[in-house]
Amino acid sequence: MNAPPLRPTTLAELSAAVCSAPRVLAIGARTKPRLSTVGSDVTLISTLGLSGITEYQPDEFTFTALAGTPLRDIASTLGARGQYLPFDPYLLEAGATLGGTLAAGLSGPGRFRFGGLRDFILGVRFVDGTGRLVRLGGKVVKNAAGFDVPKFFVGSLGRFGVFGELTFKVFPRPAATLTLRLPVTDANAATQILTAAAGARWEIDALDYLPAADAVALRLAGPASALPLLAAEILTRFPGEILNDAAADALWTELRELHWTFANGPLLKLALTPVQLPALAATVRTHKGRLHVTAGGNAALVSLPTPIASLGLAALTLRGPGPLWLDPPATPAIAAAVKTALDPQNRFPSIAP
Repeated sequence: MNAPPLRPTTLAELSAAVCSAPRVLAIGARTKPRLSTVGSDVTLISTLGLSGITEYQPDEFTFTALAGTPLRDIASTLGARGQYLPFDPYLLEAGATLGGTLAAGLSGPGRFRFGGLRDFILGVRFVDGTGRLVRLGGKVVKNAAGFDVPKFFVGSLGRFGVFGELTFKVFPRPAATLTLRLPVTDANAATQILTAAAGARWEIDALDYLPAADAVALRLAGPASALPLLAAEILTRFPGEILNDAAADALWTELRELHWTFANGPLLKLALTPVQLPALAATVRTHKGRLHVTAGGNAALVSLPTPIASLGLAALTLRGPGPLWLDPPATPAIAAAVKTALDPQNRFPSIAP
């Protein structure tokens, strides 16, 4: 069992905390607790004492915040100026932090149109394995600071360093949104809609398959006057209905907060392609699991009542029992090189699955 986490409140204290033990790992609000389940020889460092937006430039569409800042606080501040995080971060109301979301590499439905976390991070200040406070990237959108190492931190699981401060770009919030529900008979039918809609001219904001609802959810965003016209055109090609605002808000909130998942079973994140969707859906169904396919069929979350050995695709366990990885992927040579450069003493748990 791990000792109580250290809780630094300044970046200097964060550096000292990293140097205080031979093996350390950062944690945030632990909304994805399997990622920080490590051996008793690892000292945990909580970033919750490092919270707050340190710089916000609405006219430049950028902000800088400490790693332990709750996403809901960031969303509230941005919303007051008509801006938002287009990658739709998960677990907003559950208390997920900016640093924990980056470490998990967890982007939501809005990733389909605008890209995920990797497309919005501009810079990072972090403590490396030697205790140095290092800054990589910058605080402006037009930045040419050399090799874009901050993107390596997306999905790094805290294995390269401990985040102290992060800079992101943001977008103006769309004037209006409109959600369509397109019924489907099975995963094959869903795949056909996902691939056809993704290649159409409609500039879809989100495109998700919800097997439990036997439907594809398609979200449009833009000028309020234009959305009904686009929706009418889409519905001439794919039968379905327009959800009212309350139903649409309930749908996207349920997905964002993961209310559809089993409370105690494994929750897995995986990448896929639409052509792999029918096989994945069949496997999940065999194990009496639940599935949410997002980003037009290129990412999925799988919730299971009990652990299983394989999904047939590399999958990262976000919470619940079971191994950290199912069907673990190979570690790219460049990731191993970055690990060696930033953590030569191997102070952080290995990046290997």
